Amino acid sequence: MTKSRKHIRILTVASSLAALLALLPAARLPAQSSAASSLYADAAEKLRRLGLQDERAYDLLRDLTALGPRLTGSPQAAAAVTLTAQMMQDLELDDVHYETVTVSRWVRGEAESASIVGSSLVGDRPMSVCALGGSVPTSEVGVTAPVVEVKSLQDLAKLGAQVKGKIVFFNRAMDRSQGDVFAAYGVAAEQRVRGAADAAKLGAVAVLIRSLTLRIDDHPHTGAVEYESQAPKIPAAAISTRDAEFLSALVRRDQNVRVRLQLNSRTLAPVTSVNVVGQITGTAIPNEVVLVGGHLDSWDLSPGAHDDGAGCVIALEALRLIKDAGLKPRRTIRAVMFMDEENGGTGGAFYVKDPRRKTERHIFAMESDRGGFLPILVAAGQNGQPRVFEKIRGWESLFLPLGIREFIRGGGAVDIGPLSTQGTVFASVVPDSQRYFDVHHSALDVLAAVHPRELELNAVATALLAYLVSQEGL
Repeated sequence: MTKSRKHIRILTVASSLAALLALLPAARLPAQSSAASSLYADAAEKLRRLGLQDERAYDLLRDLTALGPRLTGSPQAAAAVTLTAQMMQDLELDDVHYETVTVSRWVRGEAESASIVGSSLVGDRPMSVCALGGSVPTSEVGVTAPVVEVKSLQDLAKLGAQVKGKIVFFNRAMDRSQGDVFAAYGVAAEQRVRGAADAAKLGAVAVLIRSLTLRIDDHPHTGAVEYESQAPKIPAAAISTRDAEFLSALVRRDQNVRVRLQLNSRTLAPVTSVNVVGQITGTAIPNEVVLVGGHLDSWDLSPGAHDDGAGCVIALEALRLIKDAGLKPRRTIRAVMFMDEENGGTGGAFYVKDPRRKTERHIFAMESDRGGFLPILVAAGQNGQPRVFEKIRGWESLFLPLGIREFIRGGGAVDIGPLSTQGTVFASVVPDSQRYFDVHHSALDVLAAVHPRELELNAVATALLAYLVSQEGL
């Protein structure tokens, strides 16, 4: 998931919801659910059995993550394009093709470092650090300056000119009391997104950001930083939460703490990449599209197993399940592997502008970008779409065998967002994301962090919802 765009649409999911719902009897269902259960029960059963017997989504994810990190414009991102197109061909999807996307090209460089220097209390002490995506480099010798700690952008503004010539240390932790971890992330992420620009306006020479995770560990978490044209671009880096705690405690004891930061990151010229597209063409209304997707790119600290390798393979496996179950969707069900969600969001924008869209109508879109954890909810239909929501909620009973016991209003993500101009209905199969930010944008987002059965349940639920919409419309 990515900077401010990542939390454009926040789904409110209480932390105890999954456990509570598991203890409750089946909830009241709308009247039309009985008809849906009768008509589609066999299809739902086939999808569930096929998925859970084989757990093939995990096999796809193993192959994808084996390529390594997939930063936009990198050789690994290009390899992921080739691999997922081949996966679509192997699944015998229709109309497998590429659609051109222009993407930014940022590289981390080597030997990034940060350390406390010359402290009267601790001497020299290294810290775990990573450049934020899009950060400018320091000079070859780095930047060394006094540190000033703030908890928010508002605290920074109050300090004003006092931060001139200093490194601003943003130490706002994610709110652990929040049940919805995405809401906690959305509040704290402003320091990563806007911190460098706001600090630069006041004369700061660099910023350090507390990593956005609820865990206290030694793993820094990257993510995009946004600069402003009217302000200088200054180096921006994240430090691990353990080092953030240490640095904060030291600053309280010694107001003359100095830090040396060295970054070698740089931005290169934009390059051409692609979205990868394949589909099951509808038998009756092929120009109406039900889209499922994820984003192929990841940050460069890990192979992005949850963010968003999981979303990509969920979409591929969903179409595989529909085909292998022998189902014939009336409307087209399309899988899209979007490029550049993390570092600009251009994949979704280019998808909507592609000339092929002129003859299509996207009635429904799902993008999985909250990890491959156990699915607990279906979110569908915004507040202005009550009729649509009630229709989709009428299918609740078909999802009970998958452990999904509640439908809520919501849905949407960065790459499918531009489809709103078509009046597309957004939805999401919502996983239990309490552990998501343990790994998000860090070196911990690896294949071993994904459970095969939980991942497969996401694919089964996605396949079922996509198929129901393809048959019934909205």
